[in-house]
Amino acid sequence: MSDRTHASSGSPFEASIGFSRAIRVGDRILVSGTAPIEDDGSSTEGDAEAQAERCFAIIVRAIEQLGGSAEDVVRTRMLLVDAADGDAVGRAHGRWFADVRPAATMLVVAGLLRPEWRVEIEAEAMLGRES
Repeated sequence: MSDRTHASSGSPFEASIGFSRAIRVGDRILVSGTAPIEDDGSSTEGDAEAQAERCFAIIVRAIEQLGGSAEDVVRTRMLLVDAADGDAVGRAHGRWFADVRPAATMLVVAGLLRPEWRVEIEAEAMLGRES
């Protein structure tokens, strides 16, 4: 486990559940499911697009803490509670990754941890990838 580097977002769930926002092993960075949470622990207000923007900001910040950038993202997974939010979440994804074009999956799930959350997102990045 010595080759692991962890990043924290300060979420209260990290310590209580026992997980990291992101972990780097070698050139691979894995970002946990990221919900729209503000720095004070409150949920991001607004629609699915605003919540997705917050999720992506948290994700990219964690990747940057581990030596990567948005350009290193190779996969995203977006969990939505309503299929009608797909276009809105897709727009947010496009603002962050239009030029990167990672493999991406959008799924509709029965619910997320907090009822006000419209979306939760996870990501993977590979450092030193060839263009």
